Amino acid sequence: MSSTQPPRRIAVTAPRRNRTGGWSARARAEDLHAQPRLGQVYVRSLVRDQLRLSLGVLTVLTVVLGGLPAAFALAPGLRTVDVLGVRLAWLLLGVVAYPLLVGAAWFHVRYAERVERDFTELLNAPGSGAGPAHDGTATGDAPGPGAG
Repeated sequence: MSSTQPPRRIAVTAPRRNRTGGWSARARAEDLHAQPRLGQVYVRSLVRDQLRLSLGVLTVLTVVLGGLPAAFALAPGLRTVDVLGVRLAWLLLGVVAYPLLVGAAWFHVRYAERVERDFTELLNAPGSGAGPAHDGTATGDAPGPGAG
């Protein structure tokens, strides 16, 4: 029996990839730190919009999914309805509910990214007060008076 060393471990890494279509609300964060009152207003607005979106999605899910048992309690005839040999209650709560949840999650993620993108665009907008002063040109890169 010979003593062999275990194989050497190699760490494999890859460069960071940016998410396609994703937006980051971290853009120009240094501007938010430089002007704390303005940063508080912007971040409060972002959080308020995200909270409004979350509560809206939660309300729709609560009404739809919570309303099904209420509908079955208020209309006892629905309890005995069969669709393709399966009770309607089981079909709705056991099968239809999951695509509804996936759709709500998709909607929430899509619109949460839109809220973050709008926030980032607000920070990057000329005249927003959260960035360097712009001179009103289309690109903001016009040469100064001594250049040329």
